Amino acid sequence: HRRMWAYIVAFTVLPHVGGLIGWFLNCKDTPMWYERLKKPSWCPSRKIFPVAWTVLYTGMGYASYLIWNDLGGCNSKAIIPLGLYGAQLALNWAWPPFFFGIHNLKMALIDILCLDGLVIGTMCSWYRINKAATLLMVPYLGWLAMATCLTIRIWKDNPEPKPGKTE
Repeated sequence: HRRMWAYIVAFTVLPHVGGLIGWFLNCKDTPMWYERLKKPSWCPSRKIFPVAWTVLYTGMGYASYLIWNDLGGCNSKAIIPLGLYGAQLALNWAWPPFFFGIHNLKMALIDILCLDGLVIGTMCSWYRINKAATLLMVPYLGWLAMATCLTIRIWKDNPEPKPGKTE
């Protein structure tokens, strides 16, 4: 019973690790740079993002535990469902360094578009295994839809300076 709780906690905490590392690495320069960007009126307040990501990472982490548990751990049946989950998590963790770290809006856009596809693929692969786990990913997919639209809009509204030109 104690071992089961250790797995639940580990799976649930794992997504937060990359989020916290990304925040820690990018928190110093982010506020000034981000505030200068042209953003749409529907852009959420910066204060909402940590709350949203805490809830979303917790849900997706617990969902991944449910899948892992239902498949009997890491085995051949788990390769695709957990592999897709791991790949989407890696892209999720890569977005902040692209966007906030190196201010590469185009790479952030490419990353989040690929992330959207991987999350949909993950959910499709999970549906037959555990519908509750799939449903736990729905808020994440909804938030990603908004974040994708926001990334597209910020990319379009904040063109990169042409080489040789200064602002």
